[in-house]
Amino acid sequence: MIHEQLSGAIIGIAMEVLNELNPGLDEVLYERAMVIELRRRGHDVAVKQSFPVFYRAELIGTLIPDLIVDNLVIVDPKVVSAFNETHVAQMIGYLNITGLELALLLNFKNARLDWKRVVRRQKADDSDVPDLQA
Repeated sequence: MIHEQLSGAIIGIAMEVLNELNPGLDEVLYERAMVIELRRRGHDVAVKQSFPVFYRAELIGTLIPDLIVDNLVIVDPKVVSAFNETHVAQMIGYLNITGLELALLLNFKNARLDWKRVVRRQKADDSDVPDLQA
């Protein structure tokens, strides 16, 4: 599993944040608490880092993931009824633009944290082994 130890630590921190703050707050509050706790535990956290997006070599805009932890994992806190295809597609786009391999969707809507790992698929010529972790 890609970045298993780091993703486990992030999910554990998210559980602690949810237990401390309880459900029902805005996403940005959980995000800020995650940043505090991740940094407290020695992780490097990039907040709202901007990535240029090009179309045929022309800049068309920027992509801004919520959090990137240790330059390895995109973390996207949500407060939604359930994850849907749009959330997953957005994370796949973020992974493709940033070149990272793993994103975590974290849902703080309920008393129990819900999370989803999104793994960037490698191109067929990158590896003969299929990616079964998505």
